Amino acid sequence: MKELNILIGQNLKSIRKSQNLSLDEAAAATGVSKPMLGQIERGKSNPTVTTLWKIATGLKVPFSEFMKEPELDYQFVSPIDLEPVMECGENMKIYTMFPYNDNFEILYVDLEPGCVHPSPKHPNEVEEYIFVIEGILRVKIGRESMVLKKGEALRFRANVDHEYSNLESVKCRFQNINVYHKKL
Repeated sequence: MKELNILIGQNLKSIRKSQNLSLDEAAAATGVSKPMLGQIERGKSNPTVTTLWKIATGLKVPFSEFMKEPELDYQFVSPIDLEPVMECGENMKIYTMFPYNDNFEILYVDLEPGCVHPSPKHPNEVEEYIFVIEGILRVKIGRESMVLKKGEALRFRANVDHEYSNLESVKCRFQNINVYHKKL
């Protein structure tokens, strides 16, 4: 986390600019002097809670906006840092790499040798995309059955019962992307 006074200053400047206010206009709206606002924006002053409340009230923003970390244009995720959902005893581990967002979710799945996981049909608008990273995966879709090897992929409408199986003697790892064509 950045030093708090730097973070507050950057957020204040961003808020002021998003409202198209000059320092003079912000000072008039908040009752905090132009030199003080400038010092806060440059991270040269550590404002008191009272001063921040005056600024928040004058600019009509929540108090916590000044302490908000900026959103990044990227997000790093590793299954090592995630707690998996267990199925089939502990023979199936599902890691939610990116939870439901707008219309999709991305899962990382480990199937131990011998694991067979039946999955009931999903609503008509759900498609699944499977990409095998390691091992061999048998996927049964309705009555159809196919075998996917490392590097192979499959897309299907998930509105039928389907099943994932690892009938090999080594772990199978695959990525599962679920796309919801209708918002939940």
